[in-house]
Amino acid sequence: MASILFKDAGLLVSSGKGFSYIPKGYLGVEGEYIDYIGQDAPEKEYGEVRNSEGLILTPGFVNCHGHSAMNLLRGVGSDLPLSDWLHVMWPIEDRMNEDDLRCGMNLAIMEMLSSGTTSFTDMYLMPWSVAETIGESGIKANFSRVMQDFQGLDDKGYDSYYRVKETEDLYRTWHNSYDGRLKVDYAIHAEYTCTPLVVRRYSEDCLEKGLRMQIHLSETKAEHEECIRKYGKTPTEWFNDLGCFENPTLAAHCVWVTPSDMDILKEKGVTVVHNPTSNLKLGSGFAPIPEMIDRGINVALGTDGAASNNNLNFMEEIHLASIIHNGRLGNAEVMKPSLVLSMATSNGAIAQGREDTGRLEVGKKADIVAFDATSPHMVPNFNCEALLVYSAQGSDVKMTMVDGRILYENGIYTTIDKEKVYFEVERSVERLYGKK
Repeated sequence: MASILFKDAGLLVSSGKGFSYIPKGYLGVEGEYIDYIGQDAPEKEYGEVRNSEGLILTPGFVNCHGHSAMNLLRGVGSDLPLSDWLHVMWPIEDRMNEDDLRCGMNLAIMEMLSSGTTSFTDMYLMPWSVAETIGESGIKANFSRVMQDFQGLDDKGYDSYYRVKETEDLYRTWHNSYDGRLKVDYAIHAEYTCTPLVVRRYSEDCLEKGLRMQIHLSETKAEHEECIRKYGKTPTEWFNDLGCFENPTLAAHCVWVTPSDMDILKEKGVTVVHNPTSNLKLGSGFAPIPEMIDRGINVALGTDGAASNNNLNFMEEIHLASIIHNGRLGNAEVMKPSLVLSMATSNGAIAQGREDTGRLEVGKKADIVAFDATSPHMVPNFNCEALLVYSAQGSDVKMTMVDGRILYENGIYTTIDKEKVYFEVERSVERLYGKK
């Protein structure tokens, strides 16, 4: 187990609901946990002492929405709105097999680790095929088998539906595996891909097991308005009336939610997951994030999949989330750096049900990212929070640690064979598209 002391590092430590900065301090890791933070050297001796001058240590980032193996579709269907984009994605996804998903997941984890993500939330296909891949990598994940129903199932059909059985098998086999690093969630793709019966029954199943729910919600204007036309309700009202929000729920996008929708989300304790890059790339719009924060809704950040982003670089989400709403509202103060960093760390950890992480704090899990603070765009450092939000790049990440274990450092992955992954990705691309 790890016994490491980082000395002379800049430390972005948790302070109340925000952060404070120690420009030159000490952080100790024993086993899976942070056991010391201070300006002075601890009395305790550690197995390894690392000179960390020129580094800034932060909490690990929590990517709360994505479709990780979708990076095998990176660049496909570009410049299309969501409704057309999905019809490009689905036929390719129908051709994907378990080998494709495993190598795609490994590639996604490599990308996330190299830009500071220590935990992610995933909604995709055949999750049993990637569970071991995630576990062996050392990263944390809340993963799910996405629910869709294009058949109009009745109660009997629901009980025998393969997606229901696969979700139950996933829960029994993998929930809280790898010392709790892997958690199984339930997931409903969206209102427009499910029937009321399936949403109601699936929500009841989730509640019975005490799990968390993932959904897409009001991502586009067309989706939002079509739901009102069909049901006389907004998607938020529709999901709420069917019992979905009785579960701890992560609702991705929420671009077109109304003020009354936001009141429901707050009342039900729903976490909104903001995906600024995906929303901008697909032309979906601007989610009313400051308005939701003002209501006290927990807001986290997500990259979405690499086919609608087109990368999993979490620093880009932090940067965009910090500036686009200032421009939309004509107010440079609505998205303070400390607020956005909380969205990227502790808010995401809460949404995943991982209250033991998301903060640099004694007693929390040692999920830590080290940034190189010596690059030209990182000098000088007058305000660490602003530096990270407005200046730092994903390439500035020099180390990513999860549960006290270094998974990525200076371009090296300690648990993943990079060349093997690239070989397998090339083979999958050739099979899926008929070309290298």
